[in-house]
Formats: sequence, C-alpha cells, structure tokens
Amino acid sequence: MKNLKYSNVVIINLIVVSIIPFLIWGPFFPDLIVSTSTLFFLYYAFKNKNFYYFFNKPLIIFFIFCIYCILLSIFVAKDTMFSFKSSLFYFRIGVFSCFIWYLIDKDKKILTYFYYALILCFSALVIDGYFQFFTGENLSGIKLTGSRVSSFFGDELIMGSYLSRLFPLLFALFLIKQKHKFEIYFIGILFILVDTLIYMSTERTAFFFLNISTIFIVILIKEYQKFRLLTFIIAIFFISVLSISSPNLSDRMFKDPAKNMGLIKNSDKTTSDKTTSDKPTIFTPAHDSLIRTAYNMFKDQPLFGHGPRMFRIICKEKKYSTGIGPCMTHPHNFYVQLLAETGAVGFLFIFSILGYVSYAALRQLKSIIFKQKRHLTDYQVCLLAGILITIWPFSPNGNFFHNWLMITYSLPIGFYLQSIYSKTKN
Repeated sequence: MKNLKYSNVVIINLIVVSIIPFLIWGPFFPDLIVSTSTLFFLYYAFKNKNFYYFFNKPLIIFFIFCIYCILLSIFVAKDTMFSFKSSLFYFRIGVFSCFIWYLIDKDKKILTYFYYALILCFSALVIDGYFQFFTGENLSGIKLTGSRVSSFFGDELIMGSYLSRLFPLLFALFLIKQKHKFEIYFIGILFILVDTLIYMSTERTAFFFLNISTIFIVILIKEYQKFRLLTFIIAIFFISVLSISSPNLSDRMFKDPAKNMGLIKNSDKTTSDKTTSDKPTIFTPAHDSLIRTAYNMFKDQPLFGHGPRMFRIICKEKKYSTGIGPCMTHPHNFYVQLLAETGAVGFLFIFSILGYVSYAALRQLKSIIFKQKRHLTDYQVCLLAGILITIWPFSPNGNFFHNWLMITYSLPIGFYLQSIYSKTKN
C-alpha cells in the first residue's frame, strides 16, 4: 500500500467520495464502488503483507459474524443459493470501512472531500425537496407521491432516511473543519432546512432517527452544542407551523401511528376488526404482524435461526405467520430479523454493538457530570450517533442485508475506526 502515488490516492479518494451522490440514484453504483474498493484494498493488503487494518476487535468480530452467516447459508438455510446472495460477500462492508480508515490515514484531505460532497448533496435535496413540496413536482418533473416528498429519489421514499442517516457524519466533519463565519451561518441554515425537510418526507423512522441523534449529540459534545440545539429548536418551530397548515403531515407522522398502537381509539367503524383491535400493536398492524411472525420463527429455531434472507421464504408457512400481513422480504426490524434468520448466536453481534455504543455514551456522560477528561472527542460522538441510529432496537428498519443500507451504515464506522485506532498504529 506504500507504493501508491499521491496522484493515484487523490483519484481513489474522489471515486470513494462519489458514493455520497450515487446513493441518491440507487444501490447499483454505490455497490459497485464498495465491491471494487474491497477487491482493490485486499489486493494491496496481501501484496504488501499489511494486515494492520483488519486486526482489531470490531473487525475480527464482524468477520466471525460473516463466516457464521455463510455457514448458516450452507447448513441451515432451505435455499442455500438464495441465502448465499446475502451472506457470501457481506464481508465487503467491513473491508470497505477499513478502506475508508486507510484512505484517511493516507490523505486527510478526503475528510474535506466527504464534507463538501455531503454539503452539495444535502443542499441539492433541500432545494429540490422544497420545490417539490410547494409545487407538486421537483425540478426533474417527479411528482409528489401522495403528500410525500421524495425529491430525486422518486418512487423510492427514502430521502428522509438518506438525510437522517448521513446527518451525524456531516456534523462530525463540520466540527473538525476550519470554518469561516459565513460558513457557520450557512451550515446553521442548512441544518434547519434539512431537519424540516426530513419531517416533510413523512418518514417517521427517519424523523425519529434525527431526534435521537440530535439528543445524543447535544448531550455529549462540548463545542457547537448550543449551535446544534438552536438550529433544532428553530426547525421544530417551522415543523409546528407545517403541522398546523398541513394536517396530512401531522396525521401521518403522529395521529396514525398513535391509532395503530392503541394510544388513540380508532373511530372508523368500517375498518375490519383485524385493524381496529383494542390490542396495542408494535409500530403499526403491518409491522406488528411481521415482527410476531419473525418471533415465531425464532422460537422454532432459537439458537441458529433459519439462515440469512430466509424470512421472505419461511414466513409463508402457516405455523409461523400471524396477523394481517405476516410475509414480506424482511420483518422491518434488525433485531427480530437476526433472531429469525441467524438465531441467538447471530443476534449477539448486533447486541454487542449496541452494548459498546451504550457503554461509550455512559462513560462520556459520566466524564461530563464529574468534569473529568472526556474519553471521546466531539467528532467521535457524532460518528457514534451515526452508528447508534443504525443499531437502535426500538424502531422499524429495512433489511439488515440490503446493499443500500449496508453502505450507509458502513460509512460512519470507517471514520470512527480511524479516529479510535490510528493513534496506536506503528
């Protein structure tokens, strides 16, 4: 790896950073970048016999999890080849995180590249998203899906997810960058507009993630604490105005989930008994059905589960399915998905990450309360917030093995690993 020329490093940096805008256009190009980066990095690691970036506890645990998933695909899954599509190359996410770590060590300018890529993409989505909200279609002619803003994502209603998942990374890079006064004002305005736009997307999970990461960051950072709190409070004011002027937004974000969970009685007498039951549900009736089906699968094979990607196949069986919609591609929660597909053994992987994040946060909070030396920098706190919203257990999620999601949650991990382990490098 030492043989790489600086000019080549710059080109590689720009290719890797391009993953930020490519994530808006779909999973193909981001996955291509991750796959080629993985092959490239493995080639240089073996060629130069430099395996430093792979020999640390988080990556070792991750690679053990990957091997475990492959073994499940071979010996447990009913459809081995179908299961292999998820498990065989899952390791590339860990290697890609290591590659980001390596690139930061090689050339710190990549941090600036990522920062401006995020600024440009967030700004483009803000301009296009607000235009779509007020005119009914975006600058590309994509119309609103109902009342939901999607901007350049079109029919894929994940704009809020994109913004909320990458926001902690943007804030982390903002903290370590040398800033002019006008740039601070610009970022403040951008934060307010992004916060409000996430609400306008009516993606409840994305808005929840935004709140969780903001609370986490505001409590645990030192610099720009008031700055972030002020921008969030102003955004909440605009969100309140939007909720009053656009009841459809507030209904979807708050009233409908409250009805589904039994917190508000449903007055619609024409709805079927299945959806108006007084029994509280988990998130929504559809989510409740999927989660209970996954739990039934876990109870049947609690130790090793049914194999990666097997939920969509086995959920069709009557002995597991329950509720109004028991079968989809995944149960919409990482924890129950891993319980159903990888059993208690695989579940320990994601639970260990949650345990680490919780421990690091509590340790940081203790340092703040007792005015001791802080164990984490503000930069690290923001990156940890990005990891937290990925492994938060009490919210709906996508598919744990989905390429687009895998890439978005691999990004802050690469930056975080670099910030933690680089100091000990020989």
